[in-house]
Amino acid sequence: MPLIKPFPGLRPSDTRACEVAAPPYDVMTTEEAREMVLRKPWSFLHVSRPEIDLPEDTDPYSPEVYAKGVENFDRMREEGLLSQDDRPCFYVYRLTMGDHVQTGIVAAASVAAYDQHRIRRHELTRPKKEDDRVRQIEALNAQTGPVFLICPSDRMLEGILADFCGQPAAVDITADDGVRHELWMISEDSHIKRVTDAFDAMQTLYVADGHHRSAAASRVAAGRRNSRPQNAGEQPSDYFLTVIFPHDQVQILDYNRLIRDLNGMEQERFLDRISEGFRVEPQAGPVRPTETGEFGMYLKGQWYRLRIDPARIPEDPVNSLDVSLLTHELIEPILGITDQRQDERIDFVGGIRGLKALQHRVDTGEMAVAFSLCPTTVNALMAVADAGQIMPPKSTWFEPKLVDGLVSHLLQAK
Repeated sequence: MPLIKPFPGLRPSDTRACEVAAPPYDVMTTEEAREMVLRKPWSFLHVSRPEIDLPEDTDPYSPEVYAKGVENFDRMREEGLLSQDDRPCFYVYRLTMGDHVQTGIVAAASVAAYDQHRIRRHELTRPKKEDDRVRQIEALNAQTGPVFLICPSDRMLEGILADFCGQPAAVDITADDGVRHELWMISEDSHIKRVTDAFDAMQTLYVADGHHRSAAASRVAAGRRNSRPQNAGEQPSDYFLTVIFPHDQVQILDYNRLIRDLNGMEQERFLDRISEGFRVEPQAGPVRPTETGEFGMYLKGQWYRLRIDPARIPEDPVNSLDVSLLTHELIEPILGITDQRQDERIDFVGGIRGLKALQHRVDTGEMAVAFSLCPTTVNALMAVADAGQIMPPKSTWFEPKLVDGLVSHLLQAK
């Protein structure tokens, strides 16, 4: 079984792609999605967030929501907004955000490789969200949200992709956030073989973003495999929709923390407790950390730079992460937050929103203190996955984001 395969993608034409392409389903609230589709009636959010077309009090996990998604998906196909390519293809996908450019490949990746940890993950999943993705895939009979994978940098592969990028793109759109999305088709057998061979030579791929989607695809594949005859052969459900980028092109931003209260302490006592494990230095302006063991803290209108003693940083791949250091040295013992997945006293803000977003939420009184962190590196992510370990919640924020609706993977044979 190859690591990746081409597939006949379901996608919009270049003239309709801007109408269809939508942000990932999990980066906005239902209210934000409702507002967005007012300007884009054919947005793929009608498929990925179909509760927006139902009454406001609708449970987003109710059967009516998945049924509405199917109805919207079928309508987009019937109206000709989405059509399936007539043969299996790979797709070159380039994202441009300002000066940052990353070029990867859209492919169907092996579920077996995922199950056998050749495609490695670094996060736990939440049952409710995983169940939601299973129901969505089964209802649509398609995978519509790509899993973001990382592969080791490979100059031969990157050369192949660059050759295609020199040609006119099949799709070239700029999203509302200013990110440019370009797509090229790889349909010739000789080119498909070169790409397939390049990936088959790789020992490992890594899930960057999309742990719930990949886990759900594995569950769907297992269920369908168990219900079909043993001699049925490979099926589309044995693979899952991915976009794969070389590790040295991927951009991870900081993922910062906000805490609602000081765990019953006054400011002076709180600073005294922190100074037991950190060097605390007041700063004239916002602090954006640049090295491991360094943090910014915003408290009552004042920024501080916190530095932990390097001797306190362990060598373990997980415990040496800045998110782990802040958790183990400050958030748990001083602020008393031991379950960051469930505790409502903590919130997380992606670095794309900037440090001013942290200041604003503290200045308004909504939060008591904010912490800025150094971004997790791609090498650190791969080290954790290689060690078979799990990162703390909200360790990585990838930018730019992939869009939904650009290419979907149908699970029925054409």
